[in-house]
Amino acid sequence: MLMIRVSKILLTAGLAGFCFLVTLGNLADYGTNWQFVHHVLSMDTIFPDSDLKWRAVRSEEAQRTAYALIIIAEGLTFLAFLAATIAMARRITASKAAFQRAKSVTAIGVTLGFLLWFVGFMTVGGEWFAMWQSEMWNGQEAAFRFYMTILAVGIYVFLDNDGERPQHL
Repeated sequence: MLMIRVSKILLTAGLAGFCFLVTLGNLADYGTNWQFVHHVLSMDTIFPDSDLKWRAVRSEEAQRTAYALIIIAEGLTFLAFLAATIAMARRITASKAAFQRAKSVTAIGVTLGFLLWFVGFMTVGGEWFAMWQSEMWNGQEAAFRFYMTILAVGIYVFLDNDGERPQHL
């Protein structure tokens, strides 16, 4: 059962690493990623005759605020997965109940990640701002991969299959 616990810790660490790199990428390459947010919110690359353009946010201040909130959410998701990884690693040989409690921190990361990439990108970006209509600025496939991976790892971590107090690999 120790190997299952190690696996859960490593997969959660993988999510932390991914969220760290996404956050870092948005900070290090602010301009490129800012263009994505700007074009999605301004709806300037969707179908020219779309009747949905009234939903566009044209205020640069509002767009930059939205982008800052995205970066903050990515960073918080990273921190949640990092905290979950550390909590589980510290209790790797602890009792089943103690390891179960440590796993619970993962729920914060799963929730934040799902809210960001499903609600934020798929629902708000994809449907409200009609991102699906843009050939250039459509992040739905990437968002789908992100939140499905997060959900899959979350489901695996929360499976009750990591047993009692393990002694060795």
